Amino acid sequence: MSDEEDDIVLSELDDDELVQQMQDDLYDGLREEIEEGVNILLERGWEPYRVLTEALVGGMTIVGNDFRDGILFVPEVLLAANAMKGGMGILKPLLAETGAPKQGKMVIGTVKGDIHDIGKNLVSMMMEGAGFEIVDLGINNPVENYIEALQREEADILGMSALLTTTMPYMKVVIDTMVEQGIRDDYIVLVGGAPLNEEFGRAIGADAYCRDAAVAVETAKQFVSRKHNQMAAGG
Repeated sequence: MSDEEDDIVLSELDDDELVQQMQDDLYDGLREEIEEGVNILLERGWEPYRVLTEALVGGMTIVGNDFRDGILFVPEVLLAANAMKGGMGILKPLLAETGAPKQGKMVIGTVKGDIHDIGKNLVSMMMEGAGFEIVDLGINNPVENYIEALQREEADILGMSALLTTTMPYMKVVIDTMVEQGIRDDYIVLVGGAPLNEEFGRAIGADAYCRDAAVAVETAKQFVSRKHNQMAAGG
């Protein structure tokens, strides 16, 4: 931590101040400070899940809102996501041990013929920050990759991304294949990418179109809680 940048010593802050400072550091993409803050809170006896939700998710929510509102841009969000990743690296094994509540599991990937991944990576990071487990298939995914991963991982959500008008239609191929195999209703299907819109999402049979990472998180939460409620009510 560079002294000339600021003279804040994280360990001297009380819990509330530290959480506030971590949210600021996350916003500024300061990975080392986030890692230090996470360790300090854990040493003070905070549960890993509380560190995740109050410090990290709280901070990423602000980042997501400002990204949505055009105050922050992709490079800054990627820096914040990288800082978040540093904190998650410390918390992940601890969360696994304590059996922290999971929101759900999402398989995500860019469709066949498309090699763009910044948008997808943003969604992955924001979803992970919100407590979802993410299985990232990367780019250029044929239909088999998605279906195999959904079944292997027992996922709740399929997320598909496309940044080219030429690759957008492939999303319909994936959804149609799921329908043919009788598994479409087993999963929540979310789609996103610059050339898409709500109308396209509806036309191909997706559950929802998400215009950015912040919307994807909110949409996923709504669908998963609805799904849990339906299951609790006996389908």
